[in-house]
Amino acid sequence: MISRIWHGWTTRGNADKYETMLREEIFVGIENRHIRGFKGIQLLRREAGEDYEMAVVPDKARTALSHFDGRSQHYEMRVERKGSE
Repeated sequence: MISRIWHGWTTRGNADKYETMLREEIFVGIENRHIRGFKGIQLLRREAGEDYEMAVVPDKARTALSHFDGRSQHYEMRVERKGSE
């Protein structure tokens, strides 16, 4: 399976407006295309804030990893729509 990830940025003042547009127009348009293999859409949203994204990787795990992300990303799940396949 392939996951396609796209990021978009807006201002706080436009965030709710853009989310509504995604839910009511853009996602519906994608779903109506009946793309072969399409499994669904997830809308993730996050606010900028304090540095809580620093990865916590114990020393024991570090010895088993050749490399790792030093930062994680947190998103609030706003929408999950399943496809018909």
